[in-house]
Amino acid sequence: MVFEKKPIRVLIVDDSAFMRRVVKEMLESDSGIEVIGAARDGQEGVEMTLELDPDVVTMDIEMPKMNGLEAIDVIMARSPRPILVLSSITSEGAEVTLEALEKGATDYVEKTIARSVLDVLQVKKDLIDKVKAVSRKRRIIAASAKKSAVPFIRKAVHKTSDHITDLVVIGTSTGGPRAVQQVLPGIPKDVDAAFVIAVHMPAAFTKAFADRMNAHCALQVSEAVDGEPIRRGRVLVAPGGVQTLIERTSAAGAKIHLTKEPAGSIYKPCIDLTIGSAAKAYGSRAMGVILTGMGHDGKEGIAAVKKAGGWALAQDEASCTVYGMPKAVVDAGLADVVSPLDKMSAEIVKLL
Repeated sequence: MVFEKKPIRVLIVDDSAFMRRVVKEMLESDSGIEVIGAARDGQEGVEMTLELDPDVVTMDIEMPKMNGLEAIDVIMARSPRPILVLSSITSEGAEVTLEALEKGATDYVEKTIARSVLDVLQVKKDLIDKVKAVSRKRRIIAASAKKSAVPFIRKAVHKTSDHITDLVVIGTSTGGPRAVQQVLPGIPKDVDAAFVIAVHMPAAFTKAFADRMNAHCALQVSEAVDGEPIRRGRVLVAPGGVQTLIERTSAAGAKIHLTKEPAGSIYKPCIDLTIGSAAKAYGSRAMGVILTGMGHDGKEGIAAVKKAGGWALAQDEASCTVYGMPKAVVDAGLADVVSPLDKMSAEIVKLL
């Protein structure tokens, strides 16, 4: 007997009739997705979520009656499920999107469509890919606030006194902003290492993200600038739209090098390039950490860290929004520790 796979049921929440139509057409171009309703404001979105029980909700922010942030609060309190924020890629859009992620939204998708045909096609692909990816995790979202009981998967990890870590590079994508918001505040102020964070984010988002992290963390967090020295106790966020490389400047020092090369790279920042450059600059004193994300960006960088003698950590499947990037590292046998997200800070500190 052949069982047909049920389509992913999506509810669209947007006050623009034009956007509701465009998003519906984009989603239903994929036979595996069914749009089961379209709400005109946050209040109607909450009511339709409770009535229709969609697998995924796409959420606009600026709406009458009840805005998207308020709707996310209610949905995550009463009937938690994956929510994708439709965001404008501006500095103002970054602020509200990051706030939405803090409130429980799973991820965001670019809303701007009045550009080239190729850009619109990319937005469409991102929307469909993310709806499919986050829908798989609905079953654990209701338990996301609980402490994970998943045991660690460990190799024989034995930290010796002569194995010192000077630089930790954290790479992530889908679900990454929320993941970093959980991990970074758990790193103490007196930690004897530097941190670089590489998230697949547009250029307009990374400074706002760094500023938000700086307000929540014991460590000083800022967006990286070209030529900036890497210092212990500091966190540098890789800017969107360019590649962030780490270069040795002396036996005791290293700096950030921002470049637009390679021009054809899919990801900017590319986590493989950032972590790979850290392995080259720091050798065994580099640590690579891969958190939630689609695809396999980061695996080759982690392989370079392991070859140089450094540590590699990956987020476990149960706590990931999308178990893609960490899975690639784990399946390749590269992870020294596979940790639930709520234990990741402690695991990093143990190996410093």
